[in-house]
Amino acid sequence: MNFRITGLSPEPFRHLFSLSDEELAKHGALRCVADAKPGYPDRIEIRDAEPGEALLLVNYIHQPANTPYRSSHAVFVREGAKTTYDQVNEIPEALRGRSISLRAFGPDHLMVDADLVDGPELATLIERFLSDPKVAYLQAHYAKRGCYAARIERA
Repeated sequence: MNFRITGLSPEPFRHLFSLSDEELAKHGALRCVADAKPGYPDRIEIRDAEPGEALLLVNYIHQPANTPYRSSHAVFVREGAKTTYDQVNEIPEALRGRSISLRAFGPDHLMVDADLVDGPELATLIERFLSDPKVAYLQAHYAKRGCYAARIERA
């Protein structure tokens, strides 16, 4: 089964890229500089930032539907990121190299299933979940910190 993994659009974050640290704080955001790789996974390009690259740590509503699963959490976006990750049947290293909590949602945005998987086995779990006709889309979260990582749909 073909699947598509997408990162976040840079549009909602662009206005933050040029702000001072003080202005970012007014938006509840924080500027960080990557000091290790891996360690700072950008959610737009779905890649780990290189040491020295600046990122913004922001709160992002990854599950906006008005259900009990409505949720937001902190995510890193690389300052200046321009291109949303959007690939079919490819798992980026930022997902492949970590433990992932994969959550399956129905068209009503209620959770249908969920499981933990080591990144190298992610494709198998994606295919299993997407073979269920009750599943409309998946959300990948980095298991250790629980942060939203990417959206996955049938391609």
